[in-house]
Amino acid sequence: MSTVVGFPHGSNLTAIKVAEAQQAMDDGALELDMVLNIGQLRSGKHDYVREDIKAVCDVAHARGVKVKVIFENAYLTDEEKIIACKLSEVAGADWVKTSTGFASGGATLDDLRLMRANVSERVQVKAAGGVRTLAALLDVIDAGVTRSGATATATILDDFKKVKEGEPLAKPTPDTVSGAY
Repeated sequence: MSTVVGFPHGSNLTAIKVAEAQQAMDDGALELDMVLNIGQLRSGKHDYVREDIKAVCDVAHARGVKVKVIFENAYLTDEEKIIACKLSEVAGADWVKTSTGFASGGATLDDLRLMRANVSERVQVKAAGGVRTLAALLDVIDAGVTRSGATATATILDDFKKVKEGEPLAKPTPDTVSGAY
């Protein structure tokens, strides 16, 4: 079981996020998806962001629970995404993740490649928001993603069945506005 901490914008105080994490683990959570404090990151308060992430990672790891840090990339510059990657890794995150799924855009190949390039192999990358076809899933895997949130699982499995039956794999079509699939 997994749940979200600091939803939707990560602006909760660290003590609240830690309390949310502890309650979630008491309720059986085995993974936590923590929303990075977007406002603090964009304000340049990197020490705050790092310590916020570290506090949740520390309580989670003490209980054997993994942590994904959600960036909400649609609201960040590439420089902020890189900083978020570095801060997340130093703080002990197990994954960096593109989005909550509630912003104007989800995972893009450019973002996923940027994130993969700015964390070590110890930290995994998760695509969230917009991977809706088998071709898109294969593209994000090629970009270094180890997990993908998908609301279109049936479509992806249907695509897989078609490929197994000999049909060519259709090219993914990213959204022209957001760049997400």
